[in-house]
Amino acid sequence: MYKYDYIDQTLVNERVIQFKDQVDRRINGTLPEEEFRPLRLQNGLYHQRHAYMLRVAIPYGLLSSDQLRTLAHIADKYDRGYGHFTTRQNIQFNWIKLEESPAILADLAKVQMHAIQTSGNCIRNITSDAFAGVAADEYVDPRPVCELLRQWSTLHPEFAFLPRKFKFAVCGAKEDRTILLCHDVGISLKKNTKGELIADIYAGGGMGRTPILGSLIKENLPWNVLPSYLTALLRVYNRFGRRDNIYKARIKILVKALGPEEFARQVEAEWATIKDGDDNFQQSEWDRVAKHFTKPAYKATEQISTDDLIQSALENERTAFARWLERNVKAHQVPGYASVIFSLKPHGTVAPGDATTEQMLAIADLADQYSFGELRVTHEQNLVLADVEQAKLLELWHKAKAQNVVLPNIGLLTDIIACPGGDFCSLANAKSLPIAKAIQERFDDLDYLHDLGEISLNISGCINSCGHHHVGNIGVLGVDKDGEEWYQITLGGEQGNNASIGKVIGPSFYADEIPDVITNIINTYVAHRNDDEAFIEAYRRLGVTPFKEAAYLNRSKESTTGAVA
Repeated sequence: MYKYDYIDQTLVNERVIQFKDQVDRRINGTLPEEEFRPLRLQNGLYHQRHAYMLRVAIPYGLLSSDQLRTLAHIADKYDRGYGHFTTRQNIQFNWIKLEESPAILADLAKVQMHAIQTSGNCIRNITSDAFAGVAADEYVDPRPVCELLRQWSTLHPEFAFLPRKFKFAVCGAKEDRTILLCHDVGISLKKNTKGELIADIYAGGGMGRTPILGSLIKENLPWNVLPSYLTALLRVYNRFGRRDNIYKARIKILVKALGPEEFARQVEAEWATIKDGDDNFQQSEWDRVAKHFTKPAYKATEQISTDDLIQSALENERTAFARWLERNVKAHQVPGYASVIFSLKPHGTVAPGDATTEQMLAIADLADQYSFGELRVTHEQNLVLADVEQAKLLELWHKAKAQNVVLPNIGLLTDIIACPGGDFCSLANAKSLPIAKAIQERFDDLDYLHDLGEISLNISGCINSCGHHHVGNIGVLGVDKDGEEWYQITLGGEQGNNASIGKVIGPSFYADEIPDVITNIINTYVAHRNDDEAFIEAYRRLGVTPFKEAAYLNRSKESTTGAVA
């Protein structure tokens, strides 16, 4: 993984010193809150419902074991013994004291981490494929490009005060595991017939109040001109993006208003004035960064079949081990190796995406023992050991069971994506975590979950869509109605190559109705599905009507009175 050089380390060290001075002045009253607010947000510090929340950047989701140990230390010393991994491959600490926040940033800087640009109207953490560099379906390892873009965008003076926050996703595989089309800019990497690295650029995607899929605006862009092209794109957005209305400030609104073709034309016109300048990447820059993403010292070993792996387990544990191999172990580029997903979604016990101090320390040790000291954070709020010898999968499974991270529910109904919601977030209209807990408890039968197959269920506590409910096959959105918490249901969303935005099915529900509503929707799928037909396939074949009728089947007339659409 990338290692800081002198410039990187100096930057984050000086940032810590600056922020300590700002916090000291805020505490002694010489720096008023209205002036302090943009300064703390530039360092990832939010003031939430109960305390300050610190969001720490995990660039393109890649962590070393030592970095994870530092995150565990922060959770133990400065928080309440856990951290929350997010859909943008970051981690959040929800119980931070203002006076201790500079010390946290200092601890992060010691292991080449920071919280810069995890908030504010700037370019946020650049996300990518959690299986980058090892995925069996990969065209190009996107990590060198991600790192170059991270360095290009960090504290970029021209893009520090954009109309609104700005998010990149970078993909280099056949299967899109980044929700490319739901980002302000999505970069799809590939190689042309000459073996040269090129990119397709999508712009104007996003979720939130107005969910829109991005549009292709540039094809076959050479990798080295990404900085000048993206500068042109951001300049058009910076110039014409709405600053008078926060709800219409994202680039998706501008692209929709202009139309993708006109937006692309304006970017091209701006790019023509700078494309031959000094801002583009040089081969020397690629060489400097790419050397950090070479392959580890894999052993020369043969591929082991799934049947042989299962037979290596004791007879009384083969069923459970087989399920884990099916759901939580993914194909690797190198024969004899696999990637392992640790589920942070134990049924009904903790919030989706939460990891305790003890879990983080244990997983860091497992990363050292089984995966060259590295791990990844997924968009789905789980953790990955990317480089595990197949011959050691059973041994790893036994050790990971002690940390309650081997539940074989990856991609299934209870692998729920959820934001912190009203339990923590000051923006939320409703709680997310109790809804996730209730659904997981309702669907606690692994036999049934595996029979249902692939279903995604995402929960957001407000229209900002931090839980990405728009792209869940089933989405749950918390809304406010006269001070009460209600929940909208959307159906038909999907992430990946066939990304789509779900549609609201009708009036909202009370919290205690949601488990029954989900049950009725699932029962409808089971009753009408064809053999091996996934939920999203059945939904598209049948349409919304049978699912909508089932969702409202048990509602009393009184319970629908006053419900919001």
